[in-house]
Amino acid sequence: MSTQQSKEEFYQLHAHLCKALAHPTRLLIIDELRDGPRSVSELVERLGLRQSNLSQHLGILRDQRLVIARRDGQTVYYSLRDPRVTQAFDLLRQVLRSVLREGERLAVAN
Repeated sequence: MSTQQSKEEFYQLHAHLCKALAHPTRLLIIDELRDGPRSVSELVERLGLRQSNLSQHLGILRDQRLVIARRDGQTVYYSLRDPRVTQAFDLLRQVLRSVLREGERLAVAN
């Protein structure tokens, strides 16, 4: 396997990970999990989602290994697999805020 092929495969995996994060509901889920595990029923209540819809989004996050599930009796708890995802989340939000502020300045200047 060439270095170029390895690089392309890595970027493909990177794109899949970013795609999993490219939905507002999944971003809300990650933000909700930043403080620790939450049960599915807690997430349904806090996010105002139907359980079926939440399960679809959790499945996508689980497939990309962003969250892990733990069963305790009949209750399933979700948590972030790697807490560094919240650091990336926060960094992207800082970039977004900068972009929005710059856009506001450009709109005022025009």
